[in-house]
Amino acid sequence: MQLPLDLGHRPALGRADFLVAPSNAEAIAWIDRWPHWPASALALHGAAGSGKTHLAQVFASRTGAARIDPAQLKTERIPALLGDASAAIVDEADRAAAKPLLHLYNLVAERRGHLLVVARRPPARWRIRLADLRSRLRAAPAVAVAPPDDALIAAVLVKLFADRQLAISEEVVVYLSLHLERSFAAAQSAVAVLDTAALAEQRRITVPLVKRVLGF
Repeated sequence: MQLPLDLGHRPALGRADFLVAPSNAEAIAWIDRWPHWPASALALHGAAGSGKTHLAQVFASRTGAARIDPAQLKTERIPALLGDASAAIVDEADRAAAKPLLHLYNLVAERRGHLLVVARRPPARWRIRLADLRSRLRAAPAVAVAPPDDALIAAVLVKLFADRQLAISEEVVVYLSLHLERSFAAAQSAVAVLDTAALAEQRRITVPLVKRVLGF
């Protein structure tokens, strides 16, 4: 297995880079199309750990979008939650109450802005009883973010270790990419645990260390 070090990079928040791969290329292309979306909303959907939240951060950094917790989404609070922004993001949007979400959609549309809704399933599979909201969200483009494959996980691991100024062999990266859960959160957690263990033992990170510390 060769390490895919030639993947594209996308600035995100802070020092982070967004790695562009087949699993997320369509979604990032839609983010790139902003503000020339065909509707006032875009739906990102995919499994936990697929990178939806990171993509939402990319969108927020480009647009200044207000990030709204679905639990805090109340009709009377929407003007304050949105502030002066013309864009908004609602993660786990399928948990939001229908009337406030419709009100948010309409207010963003009045400002000629855009709403990014993020969930595990596309709006067509949500149980939306409010007809106006259902029609609006189902008319919006819905794009899937697939779980990262071995190549993307390997590239993410290389970056995470490099961020910590750790020199890691290809053997370690390949071993981890083949055994880790396919999620960015799992990669981040594994790198942090291995860094701590290696520092405590004053030794390099090797496959035997990985096996002992992570248990696989």
